[in-house]
Amino acid sequence: MTQKIIFCDFDGTVTEKDNIVAIMEAFAPGGWQPIVNDILNEKVSIREGVGKLFSRISSDKKDEIIEFVQTRSKIREGFHEFIDFTKKENIPLYIVSGGIDFFVHPMLKDKVNPEQIICNHSDFSGEQIKITWPNKCDQYCKNDCGCCKPSFIRKTDPQFSGFQKIVIGDSITDLQASKLADVVFARDYLIEKCKENQIPYTPFETFFDVIHALEKEEVRS
Repeated sequence: MTQKIIFCDFDGTVTEKDNIVAIMEAFAPGGWQPIVNDILNEKVSIREGVGKLFSRISSDKKDEIIEFVQTRSKIREGFHEFIDFTKKENIPLYIVSGGIDFFVHPMLKDKVNPEQIICNHSDFSGEQIKITWPNKCDQYCKNDCGCCKPSFIRKTDPQFSGFQKIVIGDSITDLQASKLADVVFARDYLIEKCKENQIPYTPFETFFDVIHALEKEEVRS
């Protein structure tokens, strides 16, 4: 089996639904929907849009949001087996997410080591939630990603030179990373963007689909 490294999205990929949208529906005042549409249609950057979304929510909602995500969010079928598969095959796995640490880390606790989780951070010291950006774009990316997935992929290149890069995702936040990948597993909106940008991809619904394709090396690249 070819040496591989996997960069996997979280919201809408590891989880069945996008947690940021669910949080907005439950906790944000009206008027957030146009911001989400602007992000998806690339009218505003992901960093700007996500920052605006969370700035609409009071910091004192932190514990409620964490409980909400943990009780309402479902892990996609086959993810636990997928983690076991990557360990058995010695495939480095990174969860690279445009989500926020205060709900991503609790969902992945005891499943993925914290050092394998790359995401945005949060600041609750003010009245409204402030998102911070420890994984900004490097000199080669001008998309103002927030958590810049292609920049992180480039950062790993020296350590994993020659490895087959695999990106797993579902939305606009995974598009730029997909352009750097050797293999893309896509679902939902990312499929549309892959078609639009002529990026070969393998569709999936569960992580069992991903495991099967990797075992058989039945992927489009």
